[in-house]
Amino acid sequence: MQLRYDAIDAHLAKGLAAMYVISSDEHLLVQETADKIRKAARAQDFLEREVLTVERYFKWGELLAANQSQSLFGDKKFIDLRMPTGKPGKDGSAALQEYVRDLSPDNITLITLPKLDWATQKASWVSMLQQAAVYIDIPLIERAALPNWIGQRLSAQGQSADRQSLEFIADRVEGNLLAAHQEIQKLGLLHPQGKLSFEVIHDAVLNVARYDVFKLNEAMLVGDVARLVRMLEGLKGEGEALPLVLWAMAEELRTLLKLKSGVAQGRPLGALLKEYRIWGPREKLMEPALRRVSLATLQAALQDAAQIDKMVKGLRAPKFAGDAWDALLHLGLRVAKAN
Repeated sequence: MQLRYDAIDAHLAKGLAAMYVISSDEHLLVQETADKIRKAARAQDFLEREVLTVERYFKWGELLAANQSQSLFGDKKFIDLRMPTGKPGKDGSAALQEYVRDLSPDNITLITLPKLDWATQKASWVSMLQQAAVYIDIPLIERAALPNWIGQRLSAQGQSADRQSLEFIADRVEGNLLAAHQEIQKLGLLHPQGKLSFEVIHDAVLNVARYDVFKLNEAMLVGDVARLVRMLEGLKGEGEALPLVLWAMAEELRTLLKLKSGVAQGRPLGALLKEYRIWGPREKLMEPALRRVSLATLQAALQDAAQIDKMVKGLRAPKFAGDAWDALLHLGLRVAKAN
């Protein structure tokens, strides 16, 4: 059974299932969802909790034994299996499938996984968990959705803010949902319920953004110049490796050029996206970016990237002088400002 994470309260009000699986890279939302399940289980007298973490030398027999063993005090048991890599291996795959086939009625099982890649999602053990458990796949809160998410969190504590204020908070906490949660809680402690002014929010919210190299491409693709500049400055300030930033941008440009060339040859964009393994949020960005950016712009941008690569390696790059980060900004703006 598939369940949205924001429907967990309504689900738990109706009763507990024998097994839950949470898959996500949004650690705050995983923790909150798991805590709600654990709290509901305790309320139903599942008082003994056994935590198992799948690490390098984990023995899968421990999971099977936990399912079959009786509590020393006769309590119902909550089995908390954590799989940080989401890769159980051959033995783990077999053990998980055996576990599902022989679930004990005296236990509730919670399995937490990271976001699974496309290939792992097709594995037999995943399919079996999806059929046997309440399966909660929590998506990442993307930058475009972050202001609304913040607004909902403020509303839950009786506060509100205008769009400018929500965007301001989102800029300050981008890529760091736990920090967003903490800043929202801080606003709840500092100020009474009601609408918060921009000045109040500006004075209270810290700049705790964590900039992701690969989110930089998102700003470039959608033409968000302000975000692009802010993220490059943030990556530079955080000491991110310049070759990695250049590589990420250049790879995106090469992909765009392949797609643009393929479309120009009459090939369907959907087939090209599948061929180059582009899906999810990134897929949605490609079509508008391809309409906006010309073939000539992409070719020139890749030539610029080659020049910047020389700068990074300490070689002479005739087109650029000075700081390689400035050259990277020039490269990103060439694509972001194209129309």
